[in-house]
Amino acid sequence: MTMTSRRHLLLATGASLLPLGTLRAEGRVATPQQTEGPFYPAGFPADMDNDLVQVRGQAAQAMGTVLHLEGRVLDLGGRPLDGALVEIWQCDAQGLYDHPRQPGRERRDQAFQGYGRMLAGADGRYRFRTLKPVAYPGRTPHIHLKVATSGGRTLTSQFYLAGEPSNARDGVFRAIRDARQRASVEMVLAPAPGVEAGAQATSMDIVVTA
Repeated sequence: MTMTSRRHLLLATGASLLPLGTLRAEGRVATPQQTEGPFYPAGFPADMDNDLVQVRGQAAQAMGTVLHLEGRVLDLGGRPLDGALVEIWQCDAQGLYDHPRQPGRERRDQAFQGYGRMLAGADGRYRFRTLKPVAYPGRTPHIHLKVATSGGRTLTSQFYLAGEPSNARDGVFRAIRDARQRASVEMVLAPAPGVEAGAQATSMDIVVTA
């Protein structure tokens, strides 16, 4: 996939996913703070844009199911946080992170970027092309995220797959005691044939408190 086609795909994703939104105009809750975990990048990849599936300069695409993840960064009042830096990182389709502490790191999928970042727009919107997360020993499938707003607010959390049976056995997921906050980080996936064949999509707002 060329860089031009990558940009067009990612721009088209924002409009295509709006019907899947999990917007809560009433009863908005803060996205829960969660652990950063041991695998936040020790060093950033040369390519760290918002397309984690296609590494710049490589012909190969990452193994796994493509996931188009988009949403908005908001405050509790529902106001978009323009210019918020959104980062995500996750394991590859084999359950391996790009990190020195990852056992078996030499086997990881070199076509998977593993980490991406972007600045939210004036409407607070962010979007990533990544992979549907997979489980690995001790953890249910998840995507790590970190947000830093232009006003100095920060949030570290994780997104999970809604309805995943292993969520109930995951200590980090179960640590979210508030049912509404728990629901706010559960991704409901849907097919995205109009965006990319074989891909899935979800829309997740990130609500940051003062």
